[in-house]
Amino acid sequence: MSAAVKPVDRRLPSDEARELLALTRDLVQREVWPRAAEDEAAGRFPREVFRTLGRAGLLSLPYDERHGGGEQPYEVYLQVLEELAAGWLAIGLGVSVHTLSCYALATFGTEEQRRRWLPGMLGGEQLGAYCLSEPQSGSDAASLRTRAEVDGEQYVISGTKAWITHGGRADFYSTMVRTGDTGPHGISCLLVPGGSEGLSAAPPERKMGMRSSPTAQMHFDGVRVDHDRLVGSEGQGFQIALSALDSGRLGIAACAIGVAQAALDLAVEYAGTRQQFGRPIADFQGLSFLLADMATQIEAGRSLYLAAARRRDDGLAFSKEAAMAKLFCTDAAMRVATDAVQVLGGYGYTQDYPAERFMREAKVLQIVEGTNQIQRLVIGRHLTGR
Repeated sequence: MSAAVKPVDRRLPSDEARELLALTRDLVQREVWPRAAEDEAAGRFPREVFRTLGRAGLLSLPYDERHGGGEQPYEVYLQVLEELAAGWLAIGLGVSVHTLSCYALATFGTEEQRRRWLPGMLGGEQLGAYCLSEPQSGSDAASLRTRAEVDGEQYVISGTKAWITHGGRADFYSTMVRTGDTGPHGISCLLVPGGSEGLSAAPPERKMGMRSSPTAQMHFDGVRVDHDRLVGSEGQGFQIALSALDSGRLGIAACAIGVAQAALDLAVEYAGTRQQFGRPIADFQGLSFLLADMATQIEAGRSLYLAAARRRDDGLAFSKEAAMAKLFCTDAAMRVATDAVQVLGGYGYTQDYPAERFMREAKVLQIVEGTNQIQRLVIGRHLTGR
């Protein structure tokens, strides 16, 4: 059975955006979906797929055309992510992480820094990684310990970063380091080249899902970078990190809806063809109600992340809305993927169908870029003015 995702009826702001979504769907059908299951089972990292997407302009969508970006609204970029994630989460999430990795330089870098490095980062051949978490600082990111000491015109970085998507495969690492005292005000952001001497990756984590997307610790053993690779000012790194995560959480929300849509499409197709008691199981009210609830959660989640994206595009505060979107969409994806397994019954529990993969993929989205417990904390603090 084919579970390729059906086109979603979307309201897009321009003909260019419609063409972009059509291009994305075509690439997903030709380059992404056909290899997803096999590469996931083998744990193969599809680096060449990212190059294909990059050459099509899909690795640089929300950034300035002057530096090689697509200059698309976030509303459009997120719908591209949703399409990619529906085909294969490793690709959708990988594009989201790359976009997150470019954010610090694109938003806080000097014009000279952007002119020098951003075209290469956005040009389609490079792939980025974002280094914030550490073995002992996940949700409490302000307690990070990786340190950068000044030595003449260079910083010397020592420490370990954890849970790094594209760890060991990335061409550059946007890295949060400690340059001052403890706490958030002592953190800075450095742009570290992937081939730096002293930078190495641990063996990839053995994960429940997303096996084709390498996640690894990164070891900084006296890594030297020039002072001009400081993004923003010293002590501004935590502000940069939080700002980046607000945008990144919208990317995770869009990816979650993509996975959920793929799971729903599979469940609807199966329910329409599986016969029991002389008729398709979709005719039974108990199952049709389950499908209806799945579809409703997806539509609600899509509306939520798009509303937050429009606030971002309009230059309005969107931190609370981003946390809400990430929370709702990823919880919805987990429910929908679990229900899809139930619709398929025993077949849903086998690797002959992608339902079990969707379920494993959905789980990680409730954890990455701030657990959903952290999202509730963020929302609550906004509501109480703290």
